[in-house]
Order: sequence, then C-alpha cells, then structure tokens
Amino acid sequence: MVRSSKASYASAASGQRASVGAGEAAEMAAVAPALAGEAAPLKLEKFLPYQLNVVASLVSLALSRVYARRYGIGVPEWRVLVTLGQYGVMTGKAIGAHTHMHKTKVSRAVALMEERKLLVRRANRADKRESFLSLTAAGRTMYEEVAPHALDFTKRLTEILTPADREAFDRALKQLTARSAELVAEVASQTDDMEEL
Repeated sequence: MVRSSKASYASAASGQRASVGAGEAAEMAAVAPALAGEAAPLKLEKFLPYQLNVVASLVSLALSRVYARRYGIGVPEWRVLVTLGQYGVMTGKAIGAHTHMHKTKVSRAVALMEERKLLVRRANRADKRESFLSLTAAGRTMYEEVAPHALDFTKRLTEILTPADREAFDRALKQLTARSAELVAEVASQTDDMEEL
C-alpha cells in the first residue's frame, strides 16, 4: 500500500513538475524522503542498540564535565580511578574485565595515571607479565573528591524517574546487560566454530 502510494506520488510529482512552481516542487521533493523513511524496515531512532548508545554517549559526555574540567582526566582514566578506588588493588587485566575496556585503553590510562603519580605498580611475583595497581595518596584524594560530584550527577540524571520507574529501569538494565553478555558469548562461539572448519 505504501509502495503504491509512493509510486503514484512520484509519478504525479514528475508529471506536475512542469506545471508547478519552484516552491511547490521543492516541497514535494522534501516530502518524498519522509515517505520513504516511513516505509523503511529498520528505523535507526527506534533501534534499541542505537538508542542505548545515544543515551550512553550523552551521559558520558555530561559526566565527563564533572571530572575532565576539574581533574583533566578522560573516560579511561576515570574508569581506572573509580575501579581502584572501589577495590583497592587490581591487575590491568582485571580492570579491563571490570570496566569492559580493551587492554590497550587500560594500558594507556594506567601509564598516564602513573605519570601523574595517581597510581603505583607493584610487581606480581607469581606472574612477571602483570603488575598489581593501586592508587597513590593523590589518586585516593582525587577519587574521594570526585565521588560526591559523580553521585550528585546520578541523582540529577534520574530525578525525572519515579521510584517505581527507577526500579523497573534497574531491573531491565540488568537483564539487558546479562543478555548482551550471552549474545557476545554466542558470537564468539560461532566465530570459533567457523575457524575450526
């Protein structure tokens, strides 16, 4: 039905171009993409992975103003800082797993933080390839200073939700996170199977 409507519209538009003014022709040209968009099988703005990505990007951008301007650190350093502030001592590999960051990003963030004397490395005698990382006194101070600002940001972000909506959102987020991890594992398994063939 939509297809025939578009076809008849396009036919009528081309037949009328000679008889309509420039303004009307431009108006018809602007409407045609909108008609095509309505019939599209996949709409980006209604695609859940895209919606989640937009929310994550906007939240990350807004939150970064809490720590980037005040402390001059980026997202990877922020994640390392908060993770070490929470757990005390971890390896780079463990931080990568906890923060879902690639090992290269973790390594760069750790190097930057070490340069700024925000964390220290301690050799792992059991595995010479790894080091134990922990915050210095300066790093711990930064963590404790930024924590209230980050928590206030979360409060301001979620104050538009009712308590019931917040609980439902938290539940849905946990379920989507778990399901996403399952899908990642499925894809990895399929890739491994293909490599064996």
